[in-house]
Order: sequence, then structure tokens, then C-alpha cells
Amino acid sequence: MVLAMHRAFPAAPIYTSLYEPDLTFPEFRDVDVRPSYLNRSQLLRRQHRLAMPLLAHAFSQIKVDEKIVLCSSSGWAHGIHTTGTKLVYCHCPARWLYKRDDYFRKSQDARNEGRHPATSLDGIPTSFVFRNSVRAVAPILRRWDRRAAASANAYYTNSSAVSDEISSLYGIQPLVIPPPLLCDVDGPWEKPRTLAKDGYFLVVSRLLPYKNLDRIFGVFAERPDLELVVVGTGPLGKTLQQSATPNIDLFGNVSDSKLRWLYGHARALIAPAFEDYGLTPLEAASFGKPTIALRKGGYLETVSEGTSGYFFENLDVSSVSGAIDKLSENPLNSDEIREHASRFSEERFASTLRQQVSLHLD
Repeated sequence: MVLAMHRAFPAAPIYTSLYEPDLTFPEFRDVDVRPSYLNRSQLLRRQHRLAMPLLAHAFSQIKVDEKIVLCSSSGWAHGIHTTGTKLVYCHCPARWLYKRDDYFRKSQDARNEGRHPATSLDGIPTSFVFRNSVRAVAPILRRWDRRAAASANAYYTNSSAVSDEISSLYGIQPLVIPPPLLCDVDGPWEKPRTLAKDGYFLVVSRLLPYKNLDRIFGVFAERPDLELVVVGTGPLGKTLQQSATPNIDLFGNVSDSKLRWLYGHARALIAPAFEDYGLTPLEAASFGKPTIALRKGGYLETVSEGTSGYFFENLDVSSVSGAIDKLSENPLNSDEIREHASRFSEERFASTLRQQVSLHLD
């Protein structure tokens, strides 16, 4: 998203908390990236979530002397200081401040098996001390967060679901600007190592508790006639690998070229999380592939039922399996699916963003 914003304003420098070139998109190497004082720590550059207690202070110390500052924020960047106009694109209010149940809940596997729980902090165990430390500082950071939100001249966001959250938390009514696709058809395709035959179902997701992949694995355990390919990494990787039946193949992270191949040869995407926006269904749609999605959150805006996909009502086996069967009985038109995806192009995103900046320059 930040790269898409930068392509809309290619002369603009990027201010951020931490920057480790080897651990992010290579395109940033050609951009003027200006990290905070935290970047002096090699440990924090490589383990950025350890910096969480320091991020509010780090962004508060950044001062930008420009007419317009565009912040891409999911909890911190909106706290920068500027002498000009501050425009905030909020992907979601900070989850770990306002949705701690999502961030710190145990996985179903951990509850059932008595294992130390994995968390959504990508590999950092959520100990009793850490959880209670977060609880102790949360009131202070919520006050900081609301002051930072109030300092903006305008707010934008990605979906109606997040718009409602922003309105409820901050008393701000943001303009919804749908984000662009991040992986499109145009580009090289490379076949990854896979035993799956064309026509598999695909999941593209971080392996976190709230992504509900354990529930989808349960569905495919009951449906050995179907194959599932999973792209993504996260703290539940080992647990999910151990529970995977022979018809489930976990790939970990893949390059864009391999992801294009996987989208292009899939039968459909499965999207089981409660997402703020729901970008992967649009990526799948750009390849003419339908999505089977949970009827919640941002998927309600990025999946058009009967055109680009079908919904399941809850995460039990019968509901998900029923949606899969519905797709088999009522296949969708690939051209209409691609047309649906074209409404969320980067060109539209950039044009809308430039219009908003122009309004505040007048």
C-alpha cells in the first residue's frame, strides 16, 4: 500500500519507524526512506514487533515540514507532527489496543492440546507478563492514539467496516477509498513445487489464530476428494503443518511470480477470516477465479455474491462445504469476475488520492 501511495506521489520521501531492506519489498531500495531513531538498533530492524512499546514515542518525534503529509497508518503513523496538512489513510485502528481478543487469544489447537499458545505477534510468545504489560500501558496509548487521530485534517479508510470502527472510536467519518490489488496478472509466472493438480482450492493468509485456518483444515479433513494449497507463514505454521491431512499443502511464503501461478491454476480462493477489507478475493478475481468467503467484514465489499464468489454463513464443516458444492453446481463466469476486479484498480486508487490531496492544496 505504501508503494502504491508512493507511485501516486513519486517525489515524496517516506518516513517510517524501522527499515530493513532485506526484509521488505525490494522496490523500497529506489525510494528516499527516512526511518526514526529506532533504526539504529539492528535487533529492532529485524524483530520489529519488539519495538511496539516505543513506536508511539518514535512517531511523535518525527516532524515533517511539508504542505501535505499523507500517513499510512494502522496504529502509529498518524502520530507524526507536521507544519502542514495531515491526511491519514487508516487501514484499521490499532488491533492490539482495541481488539486484544484477536491478538492474544489462544488458538483452538492450543486450547484442545494444552500447548503454549501461539499469538498474532508473528513468533513472539505471548507470556502472562507480556499480556499484562500491554494491558497496563493500553490506557495511556489509547489516549495518545485518540489525540493523534484528532490531529488529522482528513481521514480515509479501506472499507465500510473499518469506517464504522473509526467513527465509533474517534468520532471521525472517513472517506472510503478502496485499496488497489497488490498481485495482478501482469508479470512473470513461475510454477512452484507442488503435488496439487490444477483445480485445487487456495488460501493466501498469515497463519494466525483469527484467520481461522484450523477450521478450514477441518473441512478438508472431511473432504479428501478436494485439495487445498496454503500460502503464508506465521506462528501457527508448525501446529497447522502437524494437523494437515494429505490433501493439504502448506507452501510458506512465495514470490509474486509463484503466487500468480498459484492463483492462475486454482479452482477458487477460500477466505475464512474476519477481515477489515479483504484484498485476496480481488487478487483472485483479477485472475478470473471466484472466492468462497465468510459473510463478514470487508469481504462483503470485495466479493459480489453470484458474480465473483459465494459466501458461507459460519465456520462449521457443513456451511463451508455447502458453499464449495454450490460453486460446483453453479460455476461463475471468469470474464465477469475479472470485470469485478477491474473496479479496484491502482489507477482509480491513485486518481482518488490525488484528487483528495488537490482539495487540501487549494
